[in-house]
Amino acid sequence: MTQTTTPARPQRAAKPNGQWKIDGTTPLNANEEMKAADNGLNVRARIEEIYAVQGFDSIDPEDLHGRFRWWGLYTQRAQGIPGGKTATLSPEELEDRYFMLRVRIDGGALTTQQLRVIGGISTDFARDTADFTDRQNIQLHWVDVVDVPEIWRRLESVGLHTTEACGDVPRVILGSPVAGIAAEEIIDPSPVIAEISRRYIGNPEFANLPRKFKTAISGHPSQDVVHEINDIALIGIEHPQLGPGYDLWVGGGLSSNPRLGERLGAFVTQEQAPDVWEGVTSIFRDYGYRRLRNRARLKFLLADWGTEKFRKVLEEEYLGYALPDIGPGPQPATAGDHSGVHPQKDGKFFIGLTAEAGRSSGTTLTALADLLEAHGSTRLRTTPHQKVIALDIAEEQVKDFVGGARTLGLEAYPGLLRRSAIACTGIEYCKLAIVDTKNTTIDAVREIESRLADHNGKLPKALSLHVNGCPNSCARVQTADLGFKGQLITNDAGEQVSGFQVHLGGTLAGFENGEATLGRTVRGLKVAAHELPDYVERVVKNYSALAEDGESFAAWAHRAAEEDLS
Repeated sequence: MTQTTTPARPQRAAKPNGQWKIDGTTPLNANEEMKAADNGLNVRARIEEIYAVQGFDSIDPEDLHGRFRWWGLYTQRAQGIPGGKTATLSPEELEDRYFMLRVRIDGGALTTQQLRVIGGISTDFARDTADFTDRQNIQLHWVDVVDVPEIWRRLESVGLHTTEACGDVPRVILGSPVAGIAAEEIIDPSPVIAEISRRYIGNPEFANLPRKFKTAISGHPSQDVVHEINDIALIGIEHPQLGPGYDLWVGGGLSSNPRLGERLGAFVTQEQAPDVWEGVTSIFRDYGYRRLRNRARLKFLLADWGTEKFRKVLEEEYLGYALPDIGPGPQPATAGDHSGVHPQKDGKFFIGLTAEAGRSSGTTLTALADLLEAHGSTRLRTTPHQKVIALDIAEEQVKDFVGGARTLGLEAYPGLLRRSAIACTGIEYCKLAIVDTKNTTIDAVREIESRLADHNGKLPKALSLHVNGCPNSCARVQTADLGFKGQLITNDAGEQVSGFQVHLGGTLAGFENGEATLGRTVRGLKVAAHELPDYVERVVKNYSALAEDGESFAAWAHRAAEEDLS
């Protein structure tokens, strides 16, 4: 009897990922087609020569919803559209005829002259809006396209710009906000930030990446640039033979698929740093996944390759030399937000100031510039924590400056929650948002701090509260002690109301918690927006009653029983 065998089914060919070095550069989706048709940097000429002259209705849709981002411009959300419509309306139906404009501030470094120009732009063209972001930028709203050329002229007259502040490009370079002034600094990253910006920002060779690419560089021992959630990070470290340099991290990012960055175990010198940045960015450009937008971040490539292969490709294909090995550096011993008054290495002081949820105004920015100059300073820095830091204040001027800043709504000694409260733009202006964030956060923090003012039990040394209006995590909810991700929820009456999914116990590398950890979610735990103060008060008091002596909130939240977190 002859036995027959069924022929093996041919293996289905894997779909290409759109990796340029493997699959070629043929676009595999509409977004890639848009970028291939015309480099996003080229839209500036059309804005200046056509759109600013003929107005909003003259804007080509591909430019409006794509290339405008390469120059820091997004259409903002039309007023009055509820969160329930966010997922059902098209971008055209959601958008207003006005723009959010993002001023790019690499390393957060500003002069009072530059701050005064931003303040003037805000009052003249942006209805006095201004927000400090958690990526060291300043965002303005209500910008009309007809005013954009004049805004650019004013910014560029003082050395500022909006180039590649948004889009599939190298975004703003996060830098230690105390670079070059902190007495305990391991290495000053300012020259590296300046050189990367000079070589690569606005360079067409790096203006078509698979998606956004985020950079963080710090030489401060507090690791003050949230490096674990950036695509590339260079963190100050002392090599036992080679002296001060950088520890190389890659592949961090949050959104709906959070992943913490990983060390490559490679040491980078000050001189090598720009070339290493170019190598890592080139790997993303050439090997990054472009077919699916939800996988078009470096973290997905790193997850598939692993750190060993990533380092090998970097050294052999892009650098042409091996980087020295380096072990992990010490954990931070101090907080990285630089809140309060601190000595500089030159005997003067820097002062970290907190605006409520990052909210400010053009009027306030101009007044802050005046205040700084009245106290002998012409320098300041923005931070990755929606703060601003005044530099170069003489000791005898500190008390008076702190009082003057307080009258502007900028607090050097914020309370437990205000100090670390971060909120994204939210439904007020963002087309992706579902709920309000800024006002919700400001009101909740004030209420909670009032309720806890007379609490006799133990409270955390620090407590971060981050509020996001959608799942994209611009406010880093997965890395907060108390993270709130906006969504519509159903209340007991069966009504849909604004609310949040809760993330608890997230942390980046810090003096209390050691290694970075993503937050914990409790199944089914959602909080209505108006119940936010009640919930936070309840869970903080549970921590107070149940945590061990010296135990951080993040550590407690990861081991606590679910009923104590609800």
